[in-house]
Amino acid sequence: MADASCIPDPSPRHRVSGHGLSQTVPVSRTLNLARAVAIVLLVTVPRVAAADPLADRIAALTKDFKGTVSIYAKNLDSGRDFALNADAKVRTASTIKLPILCALEALVADGRLSWTTPVTLRAEDKVSGSGVMGELSVGTTLPMRDVATLMIVVSDNTATNLVLDRITPDAVNDFMDSLGLPATRSMRKIRGDGTALKPAEGWSRAGRLPGNQRFGIGSSTPREMVTLLERLEQGKVVSAAASMDVIGMLKRQQYKTGIGRRAGAGTEVASKSGALDALRSDVGIAYTPGGRIAMAITVDDMPAVDYSPDNAGEGLIWEMAKVLMTGLAK
Repeated sequence: MADASCIPDPSPRHRVSGHGLSQTVPVSRTLNLARAVAIVLLVTVPRVAAADPLADRIAALTKDFKGTVSIYAKNLDSGRDFALNADAKVRTASTIKLPILCALEALVADGRLSWTTPVTLRAEDKVSGSGVMGELSVGTTLPMRDVATLMIVVSDNTATNLVLDRITPDAVNDFMDSLGLPATRSMRKIRGDGTALKPAEGWSRAGRLPGNQRFGIGSSTPREMVTLLERLEQGKVVSAAASMDVIGMLKRQQYKTGIGRRAGAGTEVASKSGALDALRSDVGIAYTPGGRIAMAITVDDMPAVDYSPDNAGEGLIWEMAKVLMTGLAK
């Protein structure tokens, strides 16, 4: 039997020299060593995250803001989105009036209510805050359609309560459940503003839960609000006609100090805003050249009470909205 040490090694070889020594090493062994080094480098060298200009711009806007910020925005045409605390459950303030309108559309479509149903204003119906119905004469009668319109386009608090008297906050929540939006809750009727608060009444089942009373009249998340806006734009809330009816009312919104403030000429906005002492919020769709940008923004926990147009939260919303419109353009 031949000595194995005498059998030629067929592997290609090259010479490695160093420290006065010289030896021949198979090329295959060298290649294996190179592969091992490459694997180690891949495992141990951290990857550098790709820059996100949109996130950087939002961070620059919010870094000195005294309060909390929650955002979800989505280009409904391209699918691109942006999220910052998007699943945080937030106080809605008057943005809950959008889900209330959607539930009303469902009841009208089912024939349980009619847009022509007369609604008569009583003295005890009046609450302070935004809107005009609190200034109307007792005994004034309007069709349900007009009451709902006032609830949205001038955020009328009295009109909102008149709608809730007829559909109930629980019906709103049941309808949100049917859309798969469990965090979006109507908690109770509106008490008015801080100068003339009425006792809280008209509670929903959700509103009676101790943990929910901190939300006031309603709760939601930015992501759920954008989901609702997207389904409206797709014609999937009640029906295509009902969805477009809701969008049409949002487009006639008269409060344009948030999303619509810097939308630019030719950019239509369908939106619903909300305000509390420490909070500003806005939900809506901006119909931009770069796509339909749906967004929901809530800023809360502001230390100063300021109802002027220069409110810090209001300014932050319109600045971020403009950045989102350009940053999410397709």
